[in-house]
Amino acid sequence: MVNSMLSYFGLSEGFWGEAMLTACYILNRTPNKRSKNTPYELWCKKVSNLSYLKVWGCRAVVRLTEPKRKTLGERGIDCIFIGYAEHSKAYRFYVLESNNSVSVNTVIESRDAIFDEERFTSIPRPRDMIQQSFNKNTTQAGDDYGGTSYVPELRKSTRARKAKSFGSDFKLYLVEGTRNETICQHPYCFNIEEDPKTFSEAMGSRDVHFWKEAIQDEIDSIMHNNTWVLSDLPPGCKALGSKWILKRKMKVDGTIDKYKVRLVIQGFRQKEGIDFFDTYAPVARISTIRLLLALAAIHNLVIHQMDVKTAFLNGDLDEEIYMKQPEGFVMPGNEHKVCKLKKSLYGLKQAPKQWHQKFDDVVLSNGFALNQADKCVYIKFDTSGKGVMICLYVDDMLIFGTDLEEVDKTKKFLSSSFDMKDMGEAEVILGIRIRKGKNGISISQSHYIEKILKKFNFENCSAVSTPIDPSLKLLPNKGSPVSQLEYARAIGCLMYAMISTRPDIAYAVGRLSRYTSNPSSHHWQAMSRVFKYLKGTINYGLTYSGYPYVLEGYSDASWINNLEDHSSTSGWVFLLGGGAISWASKKQTCITNSTMESEFVALSAAGKEAEWLRNLIYEIPLWPKPISTISIRCDSAVTLAKAYNEVYNGKSRHLGVRHSMIRELIMTGVISVEFVRTQLNLADHLTKGLARNLVHKAAVGMGLKST
Repeated sequence: MVNSMLSYFGLSEGFWGEAMLTACYILNRTPNKRSKNTPYELWCKKVSNLSYLKVWGCRAVVRLTEPKRKTLGERGIDCIFIGYAEHSKAYRFYVLESNNSVSVNTVIESRDAIFDEERFTSIPRPRDMIQQSFNKNTTQAGDDYGGTSYVPELRKSTRARKAKSFGSDFKLYLVEGTRNETICQHPYCFNIEEDPKTFSEAMGSRDVHFWKEAIQDEIDSIMHNNTWVLSDLPPGCKALGSKWILKRKMKVDGTIDKYKVRLVIQGFRQKEGIDFFDTYAPVARISTIRLLLALAAIHNLVIHQMDVKTAFLNGDLDEEIYMKQPEGFVMPGNEHKVCKLKKSLYGLKQAPKQWHQKFDDVVLSNGFALNQADKCVYIKFDTSGKGVMICLYVDDMLIFGTDLEEVDKTKKFLSSSFDMKDMGEAEVILGIRIRKGKNGISISQSHYIEKILKKFNFENCSAVSTPIDPSLKLLPNKGSPVSQLEYARAIGCLMYAMISTRPDIAYAVGRLSRYTSNPSSHHWQAMSRVFKYLKGTINYGLTYSGYPYVLEGYSDASWINNLEDHSSTSGWVFLLGGGAISWASKKQTCITNSTMESEFVALSAAGKEAEWLRNLIYEIPLWPKPISTISIRCDSAVTLAKAYNEVYNGKSRHLGVRHSMIRELIMTGVISVEFVRTQLNLADHLTKGLARNLVHKAAVGMGLKST
């Protein structure tokens, strides 16, 4: 059906996706031999209206939807009808002629159009159209289609004309435009030159010189690492293919920074138990990084940063894996041979594990000790108290040293073992900006928050003082989702800021994330408040002043604050050196019968985190021994009493495991539970929305301030 549509109406293979979607749309509304009812009727329980169906590929004139329509001049865009909109009652059109609003070779969605179902136009491949645009002798795009554009006379409406803005009835997408038409002729139209998808495309592009240089750099790194040797393929074995991944790295201003190339093996063809076994590789927890930064503020440590170039190429392989010779680098006279891998490549399922194992072996053999609580932290101290700590996150690492000499020795050792890039004093790690000053160390994401505000069109919004309205009651959406994909993207962007440096939005983001599968306009409105709050606090960051030198925590719970399923919310936060190092705001997975029970669930979660933090600092020589008890403060007197006694009654006998765990942590000296008034409980804002003064008070208490 798709082939027939393309060939009959004279459209190129570039439109096969639109043809496929339209074919599915029509077939879902067509009865078959098995049932008189159509699939649409069986699924939606209603009869489909076919009066709006049009002949695919026909010409159409789409009315302009500019905010201010001029009295004179063109009022329609000459287009080709290519399908039906997915999330609105509209049609999809391919633009043939550009004007001041929309550029040629773009796709728009609109329901305000006039169709000519007896007129069709053949269109060449979009890539050919791009190549023609660079020819100075090429005629204008409108002339390529031949003939004079037929624009039916528009009927004059008797109603008062209202200014229209781009909304759900009109959407515009870029297909492939010309380089000369790049810089946004309309704020909703983006024209981006695509990166080459294959080696052949790169060799045939205008930037072939730059791609050749980048590819040669990648091959040089592979050869320098002795990644493979040529050999004959053993009987019964299959060689995996490979692909060149080519990408232009862009600067903030949109110009090209560098041409990046990776040779990636087709690891998706690997078979478990033959080509790979274990694939797990740890990465440093963000809580670990914050704890080490707090220790650095307390002890005035030197913090430097290094990056491992082509990290995954360093891993040694235990399995026997063969790969076809990469495209463009087949050895003359050895075309029949394959590459027998000696070391891992990007794309192999075991590549992350092998790299981490290699780094482990090299570092541990040099006298470093592995922290068992976080196996990406390596420690080396002498008897005089001098030493360094390495925190590894895949191929990025922070080096904490008691003095610059110790850091330089570690850098020299790492550079002799791996191809390293010395980045000097740590400034940015995982998108988090690190600043060291007289008042301590601060971490912030103001540049990232500014970026997401702009991404979701909140850069010019009015700021608010709280991330969520305390009186707001959110319920699941029982209707159709409103921009579900965009909602999920916004949640993801907010969540990264929340888990990194912004505990003040933890409850709001955690609450809103529960509706990601089916958001409503009310959920969008609540999310916009979080963005507005970030707008007013864009410069907020966590500051570790080095005082107090004590690890302490706060725990709280809000009983049945989720009306839809009667669940509660837990919240806890731990501080060190004047700033928060670990926090969480989570929906409880069990239904509790009382406030005391929900508080106990939250306390048990905080106790688990406290035990992990204690294990982490136990193996750090800078921490004084013996380790003092970690104090956890909660605002429930009955929970405090229950934690310190073994009395069981009808209201608490089912607590069982949680109560036993808290009792054991108290008896072994890991934690102590203390009472704190609700107004002073820093975890209170992690369980519910609060008023402005309480939000500000909690933020200051956790070390959040303008940086």
